[in-house]
Amino acid sequence: MSPDIHVACLCAAWCRLCEEYAAVIDTVVASFQAEGVSLQVHWVDIEDEADFVGEVEVETFPTIIIVTGNVVRFAGPVTPQASTLNRLLRATALGVSANAPVAAVAPEIQAFADRLARRVDSGHARSSS
Repeated sequence: MSPDIHVACLCAAWCRLCEEYAAVIDTVVASFQAEGVSLQVHWVDIEDEADFVGEVEVETFPTIIIVTGNVVRFAGPVTPQASTLNRLLRATALGVSANAPVAAVAPEIQAFADRLARRVDSGHARSSS
């Protein structure tokens, strides 16, 4: 069985693009879940949860970090179209099932992934799925 795929969307409450992107991400994630892929979405407000975000630089919205366990599969800004997220998640799901190697990531991104894994393990995840 493949591990859960966690999609952290780094956003801000004041960002209208993030607000609009919520419907996009929910639709894409629901289609993967319907296929039996275990996905969880974590909305992380970069201002309200600044300590949790840590040193991760968010240059634009939406910024996505995709993690399995504490392994970072993708981190960076994305265009706000469903097709972009669909391709990223499809590649992630295929990579996880094939046990594909992953590239090294910046220390601040890995630290975020480690914090996310601890949050999920403790059952304190703020997520929508």
